[in-house]
Amino acid sequence: MAEEILEAPNVVEYPFSRTTGPVVGAFLTALREGFVVGIKAADGSVIVPPVEYDPFTAEALTEIVEVADAGEVVSWAWVAEPLADQPLDRPFAWALIKLDGADTPMVHAVDTGGDPAGISTGSRVVARWRPPKPAGSDEPGPGLAEDPNPPRAYREGHILDIECFVPEAS
Repeated sequence: MAEEILEAPNVVEYPFSRTTGPVVGAFLTALREGFVVGIKAADGSVIVPPVEYDPFTAEALTEIVEVADAGEVVSWAWVAEPLADQPLDRPFAWALIKLDGADTPMVHAVDTGGDPAGISTGSRVVARWRPPKPAGSDEPGPGLAEDPNPPRAYREGHILDIECFVPEAS
């Protein structure tokens, strides 16, 4: 006699949304507006990207401070063959970048034009920003409307509003 196999659908879903809150929201809003903010920790250091709670004391943090959009490469790794979902379609570096005014580094892409000799630990980099969205526009960007997952053409409050960092001109 054949045994009957019981089946039941198993749907994994998250039927809720989460707001970014005052700290992450301030960071994303600043990116959309074309500048970077961090948060002052209990010891006075500035953490970028900002976090809601002090990593050492667990105190709630609230003092948002502006930092520069340029800084120093602390460490980096070369990507010779970028994958489809990476921020650049040519060789680039992932780098830990300590922005001027910050005490912690953040990770982001550095575009050296495909030349690994264009980056080193201690080198200076500056943000290359996406352009602001034109007033009254709800388009994703030029020629991107037909793409179901378009690349970001304009700043919208996302870490990729900084398209990448580039070596600072000397």
